Amino acid sequence: MTVAAQVLDINDDLPIRTDKPVHSGKVRSVYWLTEEDSRRLIEEKGYDVAPDAPLAIMVISDRISAFDCIWHGEQGLKGIPGKGAALNAISNHWFKLFKDNGLADSHILDIPHPLVWIVQKAKPVMVEAICRKYITGSMWRAYDKGEREFCGIDLPQGLTKDGILDDLLITPSTKGILRGIPNVPEADDVNITRKDLLDNYQAFNFSSANDINTYESLLKQGFAVIDEALQKVGQTFVDTKFEFGYVTDAAGKEKLIYMDEVGTPDSSRIWDTQSYQQGKIVENSKEGFRQFLLNHFPDPDILLNKERMPEREALARDNELPLEEMMKLSQTYIQIAETVTGKSIVLSNDPKQEIITVLAEQYGLID
Repeated sequence: MTVAAQVLDINDDLPIRTDKPVHSGKVRSVYWLTEEDSRRLIEEKGYDVAPDAPLAIMVISDRISAFDCIWHGEQGLKGIPGKGAALNAISNHWFKLFKDNGLADSHILDIPHPLVWIVQKAKPVMVEAICRKYITGSMWRAYDKGEREFCGIDLPQGLTKDGILDDLLITPSTKGILRGIPNVPEADDVNITRKDLLDNYQAFNFSSANDINTYESLLKQGFAVIDEALQKVGQTFVDTKFEFGYVTDAAGKEKLIYMDEVGTPDSSRIWDTQSYQQGKIVENSKEGFRQFLLNHFPDPDILLNKERMPEREALARDNELPLEEMMKLSQTYIQIAETVTGKSIVLSNDPKQEIITVLAEQYGLID
């Protein structure tokens, strides 16, 4: 059994019954179930959703995305062994902890396989919310160049690289290209202020202006829950991204939920606490892989400059990354997942066939 065989890279070609095109993102593919199958599963499994709610199968891959490109390694390695299972396990853990703490539900209804979620359709809020407890990365680079205002919030003088902030900082940005919003450029991933959200809440898909307060509360409480849990296992929660949406439950009530993934090494920075206290940054997140790429190629500007995207895509397409680096990242994902969840991540020898078998035998979704 080769390591490459344990990687699920192509995840949009499974024979899952669907009457819509499969949506394939950088890492996850989404199969919308037929109306008949959605209704059947809601009834059979007792999901707490409206009887006519559209359901989907979400399959995570082991592909590795960084700087908006998909990378591959030597010996035919098209992803990172264990990455998909690690990301799902961490998200599942935090979503459950949020629910246990009375915060909010997630879009996940069922987990048939370590690489698969059954999800309900949500109306997404068009905001990516970054919560920051420390100043590092792109924010530090901007601060170091003299910027002091971030998303309408003024930062004080005298902050140091990788230092803790006085308060948890919420720096929202647009999700996708939004048009016709005053003071908000029509581009993806544009920083916005709280005032932008309040003044144009409907344009960002919020149902009411008051939901801005709910969203901020869920951000802070969610961050605090993960932060506290990570402290107990010797990890420092640096920053993370949250995404939200609306769903309707079985009683017909609309509610704001967490969606996408949460608190993972892909959507967060997580540092080893002991090393940080000794003045050294040890990344337990994808950030270490990003730093490797910046050091690996002679011209890092290709990776940082959005105007050089064709060159960046060529780098990702034409370069096999060292097997050692791919496996080092595999260890990072698996170790942080096992640290967070307290459970082993078991690699599958044939992930695609496993998924097909479970969806056929237990859910009746394979043609």
